[in-house]
Amino acid sequence: MTENRTVRPLIDGFGRTIRYLRVSVTDRCDLRCRYCMAEHMTFLPRDRIATLEELAVITERFIARGVRKVRLSGGEPLVRRDVMMLAQRIGRHVGGALDELTMTTNGTRLRQYAPELAAAGIRRLNVSMDTRDPARFRFVTRHGDVAQVLDGIAAARDAGLAVKINMVALKGINDDEIASMLDWCIAEGHDLTLIETMPLGAIDEDRTDRFLPLTAVKEMLDERFVLEREEKGTGGPARYWRVNGGTTRLGLISPLTANFCDGCNRVRLTTEGRLYTCLGHDDQRDLRQALRDGGVDALDAAIEDALRTKPRRHDFRIERDAAPAVARHMSVTGG
Repeated sequence: MTENRTVRPLIDGFGRTIRYLRVSVTDRCDLRCRYCMAEHMTFLPRDRIATLEELAVITERFIARGVRKVRLSGGEPLVRRDVMMLAQRIGRHVGGALDELTMTTNGTRLRQYAPELAAAGIRRLNVSMDTRDPARFRFVTRHGDVAQVLDGIAAARDAGLAVKINMVALKGINDDEIASMLDWCIAEGHDLTLIETMPLGAIDEDRTDRFLPLTAVKEMLDERFVLEREEKGTGGPARYWRVNGGTTRLGLISPLTANFCDGCNRVRLTTEGRLYTCLGHDDQRDLRQALRDGGVDALDAAIEDALRTKPRRHDFRIERDAAPAVARHMSVTGG
């Protein structure tokens, strides 16, 4: 790990301690989900991408200063060449300074990588899958094959990885499938998190046409399932319920109908090595350049400067013909 010359806790201007770092290893993806990105995306040129070594050094500095959970994300993290080298390096800290290393993936490459992810120290995955219907899946992703994702989920389970399904609630697309998705998760032993669509980046459609408030979804699910609220917070954006007294948990991430910012304990490192302290704001610090210019001291100073200006909350809202809250796509910041 980067030399631990000083150990000062990471506390923002509102007294929130930062324990969770999300690292986007690439902005590229092998799918083109309609709510996430445009069909013909322009990705970052390769000379702007931080090396895996740089991402590792920055991540390890966060771990040295109190971050207890790291999530690798993208884009689709498994499309980046040699990403397993980063997973293995960060995974060495699990059980010591780091409580958990996780990954968010679209599942298309899990058949190949699941055993390696488990060997690297990852125990849980979030798999983004908005529908199990093949035709709907092709429509949402523009060309994806849901059978490939389902096979990847099975491979993850065979490798001993716990799986949580992330499902963006989309009016007129998958709203009639949410209850059956929860039934399937119960049967398969997975957790399910439902997510309201977020106004990040310009896409080819108007998000208001697909926005589905999770308040209405929760009311629908209450009629069919016994949902027992779990009051213990994780500092993350989701609120959780135990389903039918079993092991499956239902999470709701509601950035528009139930703001989740008061207990925010996380920041995001992009594939360029830039630190965003809020998903819904454009303030950022170039940690890669700080590291190159001045080593660990300059890196620490840039981190602390960023935390001082971390906003209290995001400003998400969905309005017809309104510009996105921020111009960058989710894949740039990290899902």
